[in-house]
Parts: sequence; structure tokens; C-alpha cells
Amino acid sequence: MVGADRDADGLAHAEEFGIPSFTVPWHLHESRETWGEEVSAQLAVWKPDLVVLSGLMRLLPPALVAEYSPRLINTHPAYLPEFPGAHGVRDALAAGASQTGASVIVVDDGVDTGPILAQERVPIVEGDTEHSLHERIKPVERRLLIDVVRRIATGELELSAAS
Repeated sequence: MVGADRDADGLAHAEEFGIPSFTVPWHLHESRETWGEEVSAQLAVWKPDLVVLSGLMRLLPPALVAEYSPRLINTHPAYLPEFPGAHGVRDALAAGASQTGASVIVVDDGVDTGPILAQERVPIVEGDTEHSLHERIKPVERRLLIDVVRRIATGELELSAAS
């Protein structure tokens, strides 16, 4: 099942392969909590073993995190704990870092503070812009995410709040 908060490529891919999907538009809700309640209701229909966030760029309501963590994972375009938050790529460039990276983490109540499941360094090269660096990080994030999901599915990686 694929869920989104707006139109996204993943929804089209899901449809193409006959995978159920849903959309819960953020802007139609008066609060993060009411949005989270609708997301939770949609997820409850499918009873997922794992919930993967990718590109959401929103803090989940604490109730949703409590319901699914540690089976709730996220990608982040930085080598955590360096440069957490919504602007990790921009922050790495602003700090003059020589490298940053990509991370896959368990979502907890903090902002990019959950246990790290996988990560890899990505060099920052002369002339990098926020866009060019982010474009180089994205394939690393995808590869790490696929590997983490594979390891979870095969039992090689067990999720716990202290992964």
C-alpha cells in the first residue's frame, strides 16, 4: 500500500502495479492531529508491518508515532546526527562541510533523532548547490532504503525503539 499527503510519483507507480494507495491531503485538515487521525485510519485498514516515510517533510503527530514506531522509518538527506531537520542539505552547505550523506532512521518523537538503521557519506564538491547536492544524495537514500526494507523483510534487521 502507498499513501501520500499530496500527488506524488509513488501513487502513479502503485496504480501501475495494482498496489492499493490513498491520499490524505495535509491542507484539508485543521491540525496535524486531525491529519494524523485520518492517516492512522487509512493505515489501520491495511495493518502494515512497516510504514516507510519518504519525502513527507512533516512532523507526524505524537499519537501516530506512538502507534507505529519502531515500525515507522524515514529517510533523511544528511549523515545524522549532523544536519537534522527540513533543511539538512542547505545546512550542510552553509556550514562549509566537506561531506554530508544519507540516513535511514526509526521515527521517534524528535526531529531526525531516532535510531540510525543505515547511512552513507556523500562528498560535497566545489560548486555544489542545494539542488545539485540533493540530487546526488537522493539515489543514495533510495539504495539505503531498499536495503533496509530488504533486511527487515528477511529478518536480518529487527526493529526496536533502540535499534
